[in-house]
Amino acid sequence: MSSDTTTNTTPDTSTVTQIAKWLSFLGTKSSPTRGSLIGNLARIFVIACALFFALFPVIWIISASFNPTGSMSTQTLIPKNADSISDVLVNFRRLFDDPQIPFWRWIGNSIFVSSITTILILTVTSLSAYAFSRFRFTGRRNVLLLIFLVQVFPSLLAMVAIYLMLVQIGKYIPPLGINTYGGLIMVYIGGGMATNIWLMKGYFDTIPRDIDESAQVDGATHMQTFWYLIFPLVRPILAVVGLLGFVGPFNDFLLARIILTDRDNWTLMVGMFSFVEGGEFSTDWGVFAAGSLIAAIPIVVLYLALQRFIVGGLTVGAVKG
Repeated sequence: MSSDTTTNTTPDTSTVTQIAKWLSFLGTKSSPTRGSLIGNLARIFVIACALFFALFPVIWIISASFNPTGSMSTQTLIPKNADSISDVLVNFRRLFDDPQIPFWRWIGNSIFVSSITTILILTVTSLSAYAFSRFRFTGRRNVLLLIFLVQVFPSLLAMVAIYLMLVQIGKYIPPLGINTYGGLIMVYIGGGMATNIWLMKGYFDTIPRDIDESAQVDGATHMQTFWYLIFPLVRPILAVVGLLGFVGPFNDFLLARIILTDRDNWTLMVGMFSFVEGGEFSTDWGVFAAGSLIAAIPIVVLYLALQRFIVGGLTVGAVKG
């Protein structure tokens, strides 16, 4: 009889394990007190609010893209007028099939401009940052301070000057003038160099100079040292700069709207704005939301492809000391 009683009063091992997991999740390693329980609940509430504010716009855009009415004033989380698959996909069909909407051309223009800008920014900034980090020359500190000072002023102040500059350049070099990708890419490169040079220089400074000295002893040139030894070690910062260099031009609207005047040359953001400005196209938030979902795909793919470099080690393979 006593053995049966002992068996019934013994706590279940799985239950104890489950309770321990919940306490560990809440950040409590021992039996929770009233104060710690309130603190954990407050923490969960704050996290839930942050997730709500972060995910609600995404969910609402997804819902709007499947709303056949194309209106935001009567928009609900679950579209009411979507009675069939055809109604759900009406915005996407118009985006893809309407000959007046060159959507794929716009997204191709954005990818082209962003890719070329990223390649040139990585080339210029990596070589510049390597020179500022490794070499000592007259005016080095003043040039770095000047690059930093340029970033103090908002880019909006230079809009008129940039436009007039491109107008004058276009008279002598047409591929770099107004309504050209060359002019737009040139402006993007100039705007992204300063911050990225400082960012990459700080990363180059963390790499031991013993690598350069060892390479010079073996007879390597500075370019060989940079390409074969330093370049593989700075892949994480190259991934960060490349990501910023791609996302910035891809999501830019203001500069592209000012410089590109031909509709066939528009980038995706400029073309998407035409759906809601009430000008050439009628205001249609449903098509705008559908295009926004598709426009997010390249950025998401790029983040997923580069995340292992972004979170990777800083100086993997570098010597100590």
